[in-house]
Amino acid sequence: MALYVGDLADDVAEGQLVGLFSAVGELASVRICKDSVTGRSLGYGYVNYISPHDAMVALEKLNHTLLNGKPIRVMWSVRHRDARNTVIGNLFVKNLSNSVDNGKLYEMFSNFGTILSCKVATDEGGKSKGFGFVQFDSQESANSAIENLHDSLFDGKTIYVANFIRKSDRVSISPEANFTNLYMKNLDQDITEELIKLKFSEFGKILSVYIAKDDNGNSKGFGFVNFESSDCAKRAMEAMNGVQLGTNTLYVARAQKKAERMQVLRRLYEEKRNEQIRKYMASNVYVKNIDDAVDNNALRERFSEFGNITSAKVMLDEKGRSKGFGFVCYSTPEEATRAVNSLRGSMFYGKPLYVAIAQRKEERQAQLQMMYAQRMAGSPAAVLPTGYGPLYYASSGVVSQVPPRQGVMYQPFGIRPGWRPNGFVAPSRPIFQSMPLPAVSHDQYFGFFISDA
Repeated sequence: MALYVGDLADDVAEGQLVGLFSAVGELASVRICKDSVTGRSLGYGYVNYISPHDAMVALEKLNHTLLNGKPIRVMWSVRHRDARNTVIGNLFVKNLSNSVDNGKLYEMFSNFGTILSCKVATDEGGKSKGFGFVQFDSQESANSAIENLHDSLFDGKTIYVANFIRKSDRVSISPEANFTNLYMKNLDQDITEELIKLKFSEFGKILSVYIAKDDNGNSKGFGFVNFESSDCAKRAMEAMNGVQLGTNTLYVARAQKKAERMQVLRRLYEEKRNEQIRKYMASNVYVKNIDDAVDNNALRERFSEFGNITSAKVMLDEKGRSKGFGFVCYSTPEEATRAVNSLRGSMFYGKPLYVAIAQRKEERQAQLQMMYAQRMAGSPAAVLPTGYGPLYYASSGVVSQVPPRQGVMYQPFGIRPGWRPNGFVAPSRPIFQSMPLPAVSHDQYFGFFISDA
């Protein structure tokens, strides 16, 4: 069972990690990751236990332990990239006192759920920058932490707690922002800069007027007006936006930087996309284990008895061959539900179908992360919605419900004795563990997570 060990001092050696972590239980391997050119430590490494229980005890007891004068950070090694990069359950915390370290931050938030990662940002000298990050295994826990801790007093300072936002989405447009430059569009071809200056000058002193033109000198229909003061620009925007100028209605707004415009466009796109997804997702059916001979028409015909189908598509690869899965979209969610209940497990072209309501990729990733955290926390099997069976780990480390060959349970690399993040050491025991498998229903066999969708 693999643990990630971070915030290591530059002079920490693998032998020190062995000495520290072997006191908890038997180790399979220990490795500190190093620069391939200089050979210097990258400040993190991996500790692999043979027993999952020992790994869990080590996580609880050794996290934030001082090693060479620096507290180490221990967390479960999450090898699934999507689970690592998700912002679900991830919080940003700022206005922290200089006395707050990783341990205090962890202790403050631990009452609200299972913490996957917790870190106070520091400078090169190890001094706190006054902010940090806490990631929970679920958004519900994160919401609870925000509700209870935001604007609360901790170590003499009122802390700020909010959902983490990626850097690309952090540009904010404040209604109180001061600006002097206005953007205008819907200009007629015969509108001149002199006319614009005349119309806008009644609101204050104008520094410049510009109308964009093409290579032939013709107006592109938009331009800019720059005022001396922000108050003048605001009055002009309020008064001139929507005014009839020539044959068109003038549009006037604050001129925005490219990053701000992109943020607005992204937000509008996401709102429209999410609205469409909410509208159609409950009516969209995911179909898996489709025979290669099935085309769009055959898929539509098989599902047509349950309602009005708006689209039916078998997904193809770049060579036009079936990928073995597809989607059937109905007019209503009720029709989709009937199809799922009636056709799940039914034979089609000699193969049993897996049929379920389609899920967004983000929802699947969130469930994957939640179940991974539950499994790491010691659950014998992660909890799935009613009707789904136990989880199995493929050798790639991806969670699946497809059981391996009867009688053999394949362990993920992070659990196998002898596994190391950058290779293998000689195993001290077989890497396969034989054990009986429970009876698996048809739905359980074909899995819950859809890696191809």
